[in-house]
Amino acid sequence: MYYNVFIIVLIFFAVIVLSSAIRILREYERGVVFRLGRVLDKGAKGPGLILLIPFIDKMVRISLRIIVMDVPPQDVITRDNVSIKVNAVIYFRVIDPQKAVVEVENFLTATSQFSQTTLRSVLGQSELDDLLSQRDKINLHLQQIIDLKTEPWGIKVTAVEVKQIDLPQEMQRAMAKQAEAERERRSKVISAEGEYQASQRLSDAAKILSEQPSALTLRYLQTLREIATENNSTTIFPVPIDLLKPFMQPSVELHPKEDKPVKDAGGDDPT
Repeated sequence: MYYNVFIIVLIFFAVIVLSSAIRILREYERGVVFRLGRVLDKGAKGPGLILLIPFIDKMVRISLRIIVMDVPPQDVITRDNVSIKVNAVIYFRVIDPQKAVVEVENFLTATSQFSQTTLRSVLGQSELDDLLSQRDKINLHLQQIIDLKTEPWGIKVTAVEVKQIDLPQEMQRAMAKQAEAERERRSKVISAEGEYQASQRLSDAAKILSEQPSALTLRYLQTLREIATENNSTTIFPVPIDLLKPFMQPSVELHPKEDKPVKDAGGDDPT
């Protein structure tokens, strides 16, 4: 009887030992092993089957997959004194599991806090127009700063994207008025440019028609043909342009000749 109890206790103890000694890591996981509080110099282990010394070795799992972290909305005052709310998203991954465990207490919290402060600092040095028009440049600048700071922690920041910029209602109305005025200005400029080009073409056409009078007659007949093709009850009587030329020439005013005084033969003036 005591023998059976001993066997059961031994099996139970063996199960506990094996459960604490065997670890299985997935393909995207690595393990940082501490032996009596000291990290092993061989670096991270895995993936696959990992054997540990029970009650002596401790292992910390680290995922090597890309982590997507959402930065909460931050109150930012831009360089031109505009108060806005900005949130962003960060893409990063662990490239050195040993540094991510040893160099920083919690690399997720540390990366999040540093990203928030960097977002406020960088956007505070930019103007509102730059934030709206040069977002790619600002994203790259944020990525370089955060990656440089997190590199000693064994973290690689692959991308930083500014998601949304919330503007005050007063600023939105002012920008809407500015955009409307800009569109109106462009429409006036385009209309004036069209009138200018049309006047140039009409001037060129007038020069050609003045050099070739027969061209005006052909154009007149072509206009009559276009009008006649429409289904209407209009009756047109074409009049030769030659008949209108006398009326188109400027009239010359004729002044009557004044009577000249007649002198005598003797040369004296008549009385």
